[in-house]
Amino acid sequence: MADAREWLAAARPRTLPAAAAPVAVGSGAAAQLGSFDLVRAALALGIALALQIAVNYANDYSDGVRGTDLDRVGPLRLTASGAASPSRVRAAAFGCFALAAVLGVALVAVSGAWWLLAVGALAIVAAWTYTGGRHPYGYAGLGEVGVFVFFGLVAVLGTTFTQAGTVSWPAGAGAVAVGLLACALLMANNLRDVPTDSLVGKHTLAVRLGERRARRLYAAFVLVPVLLGAACGFVAPWSLLVLLCLGPAVALAVVVLAGARGSALIKVLGFTGQLELAFGLALGVGLAL
Repeated sequence: MADAREWLAAARPRTLPAAAAPVAVGSGAAAQLGSFDLVRAALALGIALALQIAVNYANDYSDGVRGTDLDRVGPLRLTASGAASPSRVRAAAFGCFALAAVLGVALVAVSGAWWLLAVGALAIVAAWTYTGGRHPYGYAGLGEVGVFVFFGLVAVLGTTFTQAGTVSWPAGAGAVAVGLLACALLMANNLRDVPTDSLVGKHTLAVRLGERRARRLYAAFVLVPVLLGAACGFVAPWSLLVLLCLGPAVALAVVVLAGARGSALIKVLGFTGQLELAFGLALGVGLAL
C-alpha cells in the first residue's frame, strides 16, 4: 500500500507551478487595473492547485489501466506500479476535482460571474479526458492545446476577471505567455517518454513531430513568453523584471536542443516548472507595481 510520500510523489509537485503562475499573473493584472482582491486570488489559487493535482492523479489512473506506464522513466506511478489500486487513485482524482468545484462555486459566488461555472465544468471535463475516456485527446497529440487553453488563457484571464470584472491586454499577453510555459512543461515530460509512448500508441505532440522538431518547439515555448512579458513594460515598466528569466530560459533551451534525454529531462521538467513560477511572480509583481 502506498505511503504518504508516494502519494505526494504521484501528485507530481514539479508540475504545480503550472497552477500557481497563472494566478500570480492574473492577480497582478487585476492589481494593475486597481482591483486586486486577496480572497478571490486565494480561491483562484486553490482551484488551480486542486485541478493540477486532480489531472496528475487522473493521468496516473488512466495511463495505468491502459498499460502505457509499465515501462517509463520518471516519478513513481501508483497505478502502474501496483502501489495503490486503480479505484483508490481514481477516487483521489475525483476528490480533487470535487474540491476544485467547491472552491469554484465559492469564487463565482463572491465575484458574481456565474457564467464561469460553465467554464469550470469544461475545465474538469478537459482534465479528465486528457488521458481518460474512450478517446483521450492527449493520445492524439492535442495535450498542449488543452494545457494552453485551461492553464494559460482560462486560468490567467479568469483570475483577472473575477477580481476586476474585466481584462486588459497585459492580462492577455500574460495568459498567452503562461500558457506557452505550461506547454513547455508538458513537452519536456513528453520528450522524455517518446521512446515508450510511440510503442504503446500514445501519439503525443512530441511523438507526432519527432524529437528534433519537438525540441525546437520546446525552445520556443520557453523563450517567447519572456518577450511577451517584456512587452507589458510599455504600460507597466516593472514588468521588465521578467527579463531576469531570459538567462534560465536560454539555458533550458540549449540543454534540450543539445539532446537531453531520460533522467536529464526529469531535471529539465523541474527547472521548467521553476522558470514558470519565477516568470509568473516576476510578471505579476511587475504589473502590480
